[in-house]
Amino acid sequence: MGALLQFTGDWGHALAAVLFAALGIFLLRRRDEAVEPRLLSAALLLTSCWALYVSFGGVNKPLSGIGESIRNASWLLTLFVMLRRGPVGRTTPIMAVSALYAAVAGLILFQSFTDLIWRQLPLDSDLHHALFTCSIILRTMTAIGSLLLVHHLYVAWPARERGGVSLLFGALAAMWTYDLSLYAICYFTPHRVDELYALRGLLMALLAPVIAVGMRKDIAGRLQLSRTITFKSLSVFAVALYVLVLTAAAILIELIAGPYARVVEIAAVFFAAVTALLLLPSPRLRAFWKVQVAKHFFQHRYDYRTEWMRFGETIGRPGNDAAPLGERVAKAVADITDSPAAMLLLRDETGGLCFETHWNWAGELPDAPTLSPDVTRQLESSGWIIDLDKRRPADGAGALPEWMTQDRRAWALAPLIHYGRLIGAILLARPPVDRRLDWEDLDMLRAAGRQAATYISEAQGQQALDDAQRFDEFNRRFAFIIHDVKNLVSQLSLLTRNAERHAANPDFRADMILTLKESVGKMNDLLARLSQHNKGKSEEPKAMLLHGLLTSVAATRARHHPIKVSGDAPAALADPARVEQILLHLLQNAIDASASDSPVELHLSCDADAILIDVIDRGQGMTAEFIRRDLFKPFSSSKAGGFGIGAFEARTLAQAMGGRIEVESKPGAGSRFTLRLPRAITPQSHEKAA
Repeated sequence: MGALLQFTGDWGHALAAVLFAALGIFLLRRRDEAVEPRLLSAALLLTSCWALYVSFGGVNKPLSGIGESIRNASWLLTLFVMLRRGPVGRTTPIMAVSALYAAVAGLILFQSFTDLIWRQLPLDSDLHHALFTCSIILRTMTAIGSLLLVHHLYVAWPARERGGVSLLFGALAAMWTYDLSLYAICYFTPHRVDELYALRGLLMALLAPVIAVGMRKDIAGRLQLSRTITFKSLSVFAVALYVLVLTAAAILIELIAGPYARVVEIAAVFFAAVTALLLLPSPRLRAFWKVQVAKHFFQHRYDYRTEWMRFGETIGRPGNDAAPLGERVAKAVADITDSPAAMLLLRDETGGLCFETHWNWAGELPDAPTLSPDVTRQLESSGWIIDLDKRRPADGAGALPEWMTQDRRAWALAPLIHYGRLIGAILLARPPVDRRLDWEDLDMLRAAGRQAATYISEAQGQQALDDAQRFDEFNRRFAFIIHDVKNLVSQLSLLTRNAERHAANPDFRADMILTLKESVGKMNDLLARLSQHNKGKSEEPKAMLLHGLLTSVAATRARHHPIKVSGDAPAALADPARVEQILLHLLQNAIDASASDSPVELHLSCDADAILIDVIDRGQGMTAEFIRRDLFKPFSSSKAGGFGIGAFEARTLAQAMGGRIEVESKPGAGSRFTLRLPRAITPQSHEKAA
């Protein structure tokens, strides 16, 4: 164990010497004319010399104590110059502070004089022991005085200008805190501090990078200290300090308790372990630690880049397993202030705010968590974030509902404003470490509220667009159905007129009953197509033979107009319901355009790529300009009383099956409408369709 301690002490101090020398040389090479960098480099180099001497000679050599005194004096001189020339020089009572610096300097001088004397005396003399004890006490008092001076300078330094200087102060505080613990233990147990002397070199080596980061002009100006690394590093340092205190306590217990030392040590270790298990997982302790780190090591409470990236990632989280947008918005805003829960209120039709959703809000929710239109108007006009602990009438807090003001979990109300209009508000729960809202909280919540309002407004706009598209789809289907109803009405009107003349004819009555059954079936199909859950009988296209379908469609109109079916073709890839609907539209238009004795032809054929169905009439025909500009345009018709929907619907249905409609027509020569459908290319499909 002695060899290991010797190795650790020598190489730890050697590493510290190298690091401090590198820092000191780096500062000297900058050739800064200011006094502070020169004094800082001198203190670094003197610390390096002390650590190098200890690494070669050990702490028992005559000059090790003198080197430590010189080290302490150089750092105190640097602090004093920073006090006089820094931003606190004009506001600090310099006489009182100078007296304290002089007192600590006197302690260092007296300690050095004592070290020179007791090392020259015999080890077994009473004077040697007395002077050694006096030296330990003086070193302890020097460490205490140095810590007081560091604390005074840190507190007096403006918070907005601390930056990397706080790291320098923290490193010096750690150095002198270790010295204080070392000499306090050495006073009670002078023969049990070899381990602490050996570990001091490693501690100094760890403090060198901290001081390097604190050099603001060249290093800290380019390097931003990570809050995560700082938090974890300080946590590790706290654990190490905890272990150190536990070790010191064990030594003291063994010294004081005597024969009962082992029992007391076991009880103390058990108590410390249970305490750590209870406190370390505590969210309150973690939040308190984060607040203290942010308060004492950084200029601003928030790491704005990290917070904004986390905000965007929480709200924009993709995937089907993600929480609803409202819940994600509430969580994203709550995470900024470490609030454990949040409630989202959105604007309703009355102009007030009503409950929409919540994130992690435990317990029973109020029966009607709403805000009145008056409070909504105040929030919208002022844009203020309401601190529910202050409840100032100017903030509108006097008009807040009782359920909000009496709930101790409620902490702040942040409005969500988008282009001057209040979209909603987020009620934040009190964070684990209760505190007042400051200017950084207000700025962050205001900016986050605007961004969250943008997301919510965009989602509401998308929802409105989806509703409008559903209405548009409904209106489109309704327009198609009205067109089909018009055709049925025309057919029934013709049946009514013929019934007056042929009612006594049994064949006519049978045909009339069949026509009425078909019309009722068609009307039921039309009504079914209006439903968003049953949009007709359309199916996915499949292989089918079309000749039978053409014959069936022709039979429905053959009683009123001569229709001729010709040709044949292989199977097509189509939906029977859609094909039937297309042919009924085209056939009815051809009948309307033809003379009563002029037959309409349905011709089935194929080419290399498609199955063709031609609807041919010898009617009035159409001009090329009408075909190009008006034929497939909805609500454009050349017929009196026509809706202009049939051709548009037919083309839409054909495109839904992967087909298209082609038109050839000349005025006075009739028209040819060609429905092109994909071929069913597999023989298996052909056999199945057959």
